[in-house]
This record gives sequence, C-alpha cells and structure tokens, in this order.
Amino acid sequence: MSQARNHGVDHRPVRPSGNRVAGPGASARRRVVARLAVGAPVLPVLVVAAVVCADLVGGAGMVWLPLLAVGPALAATTNGPRGVLCVGGLAVLVGATLGIRDGVPGRELAAVLSALAAVTLASGLAGVLRGRRERVLAAVRSVAETAQHALLKPVPSTVGPFQVAVRYSAAAAEARIGGDLYALIPTPHGVRLIVGDVRGKGLPAVGTAALVLGVFREAAHDEPDLLAVVDRIERSLARNLGRDDFVTAVVAGYPREGHLEVVNCGHAPPLLVRASGSISAVEPAHPAPPLGLRDLTGHTPARHTLPFADGDQLLLYTDGVTEARDGGRAFYPLAEGLERHVSQEPARTVGALHEELLSHVGGRLHDDAALLLIRKPGPTGAEPDPPGPNAAPAAGARCRS
Repeated sequence: MSQARNHGVDHRPVRPSGNRVAGPGASARRRVVARLAVGAPVLPVLVVAAVVCADLVGGAGMVWLPLLAVGPALAATTNGPRGVLCVGGLAVLVGATLGIRDGVPGRELAAVLSALAAVTLASGLAGVLRGRRERVLAAVRSVAETAQHALLKPVPSTVGPFQVAVRYSAAAAEARIGGDLYALIPTPHGVRLIVGDVRGKGLPAVGTAALVLGVFREAAHDEPDLLAVVDRIERSLARNLGRDDFVTAVVAGYPREGHLEVVNCGHAPPLLVRASGSISAVEPAHPAPPLGLRDLTGHTPARHTLPFADGDQLLLYTDGVTEARDGGRAFYPLAEGLERHVSQEPARTVGALHEELLSHVGGRLHDDAALLLIRKPGPTGAEPDPPGPNAAPAAGARCRS
C-alpha cells in the first residue's frame, strides 16, 4: 500500500458506471432540473389531480369537470405562459378522458372542453401581461435604487473623528425612497450633517429632498459659519417651494475638538447620550420655524453649542420614528428604546432600534423613518463600559422625544 502511494497509484475499487461521481455535465443537469422544479406549476397540477380523484370516487360525471378550469386559472398567478398552457392541456386531456369514461353526452363534453380551452388561453394571456408588469416593476425598482443612492449617498462607518450608523425606511416600500433626508460629510470647517423631513410624500417630496441635500453639500464646504449654511438652504427653498411647503431639519457641525454645534429648524430634538449613559433631548434655546417658512414668521434660527467629549453620542431622527404607533395607538418611545440598546457600536445600537421600531408597528411603517447616530470614540482602552440594561437611569434619561 505504501509503495502504491509513493507512485501515486489509487487502489480503491472502480465503481460501476451507474454509480460514478457526477461530473460537470451532471451538475449542470441538476441545476436545470432544479430551476424547472422551482417554476413547475405544482399547485395547479394538484388541483387537477384533486378533481380527478373526486370524479373517480364520486362518479358524478359533469359535476366535477368544470372545476378543471381552476388549474390553468391558478397557474396564471404563479407561472408563465408555458406553465399555463401545460396545465390547460392537461386539464383538457383529463376532462376528455373523464367525460368519455363517465358517459357524458358529446355536446355537453364539447362545451366543457371548449370552456377549458378558452380559460387556458385567457390565463395564458394574463400570464404574459403579469410577466410584463413584473419586468416593468423590476426596472422601476432598479431606477429607484439608483435614485436613492444618488440622493441618499451611503454613509461610511467612520467620518472624520466619528463612528456613524444610519438606518432609513421609506413608507413606500416599492419605491424605496421618500421625503426624509440625511447627509454627513467632512468639510474644511469640520464634519457637518443634516437630518430632515419634507412635508408631504411621493415624487414632490423626493424632489424637495434632493434640492435641500444639493444645497447643503455645496454650502457645507463653502460657508465657515453653520448659520450661513442654513441661510443658503432657506433662500433656495424660498425660491423653489410653494407657500404651503416646508422642511423640518437639524443641521449640526463639529468645528473644533470637543464642541458640537446644532441648529434646529422646527425638527424633533436630537437625543444626546453622554459617556456616563445619561440621555437628554437637545432642545433649541430659541425655537425656529421649519426651512422655507422664515418669511412668514420672521424668526431666525439660533446656533446651540454643546460639549461633545469622547464616548458621547448624538442620535438624530425623523418623526416617522417617534410618531410610529402600535396596535393600541401608542407612540414608539424612542428615548426608552435608546436607553435599552445604547452601546459603543453605533451600528448595533441603530440596528436594534430599527428592529424594535418595526416590531412596535407590526412590521410595516406608515411614514418614512430615518435614524442617524454619531459617536465620538475615545482612545483605545480608555472608554468606559456602557451601562448594563438593568442599570439605574441617570438624570435626564427618561426624557420625552
């Protein structure tokens, strides 16, 4: 045996040809068979088989034959034209066989078979139209995804000194885009970000969101003052929006180490998580109207500067999160959810919040919802462990959101 191994000889018995290991050709055949099995009209064929069994057991002749039309009609909802025609042909063949066996008069049997053929042709046409609609929907989804990536560009997990995580869900699930907006970009004046909510839904809201994000990305690079960035967005919206349209938004910046600037324009207050675990809402000292409505009120937004040290986190969100209701019409308690799930990994925190939000509403949101969390990590090994889920809440942790 050892000598055979040294010369590379294989002394295992040769299997009969019928039991040889399948080669590439056999693998390809198995893949083809698997595809056919996936697209096979199993349920429609089972319906036809059930009619056959009922006829054989009951022997009622014409009573069961019209039910054979259910087979091709059902195939139109699950299969393409080829599957419909196969099921229809099977139904006609079975109907003719059973009709002759049961002694159905020729004229009545011809009427039943003609009806089966007509249902098969109509179902085949319906299958063709369904296939076209599915291809159109797939194309629309592809365009929507491209538009979303152009509008809401993917945010990396690290931007400047921050760890970042984002979750966005559009109420129009098929469109995958909506009126909520967010952006976070490094600039010569520090990292700047925006989270906002456009009044309304649909394509007009998407267009307004695109306008706001385009102006923000340009102004964030050009303007050293964060209030000047907000002013640029306000002027652009005043020129382009209708009288009843507006955008609520929070614009924030990190101009220098340890300091965070926040400008709130009629938006829900961000939630600040200190390294100690305390949670508080960043309420604006001077409330300002949403973007696009300044001329109607005359109030201008104010800049709120707060310390932002290592281990601190800031959660920005849209009202689709805090106004999400469960079956009992209760709002989702975001601050309490953040207290439960806060961690040193923004992606894990935001992911847990998103899953809990979907569970709260029963799996389907009725409004666009966005969550954006930034965290200022400290030196490696110098960060405190996050508070446990059973730890007593610090002062301000039970704030209303």
